[in-house]
Amino acid sequence: MKVLFTHGYFIYEDEKEQKIMKPYPPLGILYISAWLDKYGIDNEIFDTTFSQKRLQQSYLLKEKPEIIAIYVNLMTKVNVIELMQYIGQHLPESKIILGGPDVRYNLADYLDAGAEVVVIGEGEETMRELVEAIQSNQGLQEVDGIAFMQSGSLVQTQERSRIRPVDDLPFPNRHKIDIQKYLDTWKTYHGMQSMTVSTQRGCPYTCTWCSTAVYGQSYRRRSPAKVVEELKHLKETYHPDSVWFVDDVFTVSHKWLTGFAAEVQKQDAIIPFECISRADRLNEEVIDLLKAAGCFRIWIGAESGSQKIIDLMDRRVDVNQVRDMIRLTRQKGMEAGTFIMLGYPGETEADIKETVKHLKESNPDHFTITIAYPIKGTRLYGEVEAIQTQSLDWTKTTDRDRDFERTYSREYYNYATRWVTNEVNWHKYKMSKQWLKPSALKTKLKSWVLRGMMYYEKQAAS
Repeated sequence: MKVLFTHGYFIYEDEKEQKIMKPYPPLGILYISAWLDKYGIDNEIFDTTFSQKRLQQSYLLKEKPEIIAIYVNLMTKVNVIELMQYIGQHLPESKIILGGPDVRYNLADYLDAGAEVVVIGEGEETMRELVEAIQSNQGLQEVDGIAFMQSGSLVQTQERSRIRPVDDLPFPNRHKIDIQKYLDTWKTYHGMQSMTVSTQRGCPYTCTWCSTAVYGQSYRRRSPAKVVEELKHLKETYHPDSVWFVDDVFTVSHKWLTGFAAEVQKQDAIIPFECISRADRLNEEVIDLLKAAGCFRIWIGAESGSQKIIDLMDRRVDVNQVRDMIRLTRQKGMEAGTFIMLGYPGETEADIKETVKHLKESNPDHFTITIAYPIKGTRLYGEVEAIQTQSLDWTKTTDRDRDFERTYSREYYNYATRWVTNEVNWHKYKMSKQWLKPSALKTKLKSWVLRGMMYYEKQAAS
């Protein structure tokens, strides 16, 4: 039985992504593919990242896979729906199976859109059982962790038990896609190559805006030895310049980190890496451990410079501690990055100014800003569901398009994100005594203009 894994991310269709040009392989698909290999189930992968829709369609028509398993998330949802429609028209005998973070809270919608089965949560063992059930023409009711339609009704089987221990997972099937294209793209646009590695599944924290639709609010981790074995394999096979650990909080366990730092040095498997952490899971000893293990950049979550907003998000961290850890990271000779979110329910202009102050005082090397949006299934979604401001066509939009009644208009926050960026960058020019450079003066001028547009939007709404 031909099993094909694919997805719907096409970098050359996304202007924003083309400006960033930091593509990574679809790690989830690569893991499930490797799991099926482990049990002798033949499968292939059509990686769409550097491809085109017409080439994906031609490949499907040529291969005629009996099972087409498609990964779907917020970014790829609309493309995946379009792909399912194409398969339904041209390959009606192929069974479409969907999985990924967007499916759990949209089961009926995805089944109505063309999926035959939806995999809920962790996909490896579910996919194995599902393929075997289809091969043997057995009923699907005994397969845990799926949903399907039967006689016009939605059937959802019991929740899938999570894989334990996660050391049982084989390494992702990177050899089944063209990894070199990713490495070359990184080298061309950023002067260095980067690869992704996952060491854990789940997150024990309860941030209101964060989705836990796949791995749940849990914490399972591969042993330091297993992770280092993978790093050594990457180092010897692909020779990357850096690694991005995709874990939600890399420093959850200090005991694990101590073992990892020792093992990666012992095995001569150090690859420079960056990771995400929380300020309350960092201290001087932990930062020293990270540096010794090869870390060159720590992303320290904050989301806001206002303690009021941080508390509303259930972040459970002190903003002063965030600032301290950003500064300490830089003092230790590593780069610090942070994430900022504007437009959270209850946020006022005073809170945004606190965020600007926070960024100026902590002075991270990098920061990103997004406007808060409610992902279905999160606590934030529940909080704003009744105050959403428009009705969306589900098949043509994603949760990123959802808006709700905020303190100010959406246009205000569009200006605010750019104002914060320019105001903080102007501060950096001043700190480095470069405020008379044309680029610095241009940055300050933009800041003034954007501040004026924010004021205009406030007045227009009052």
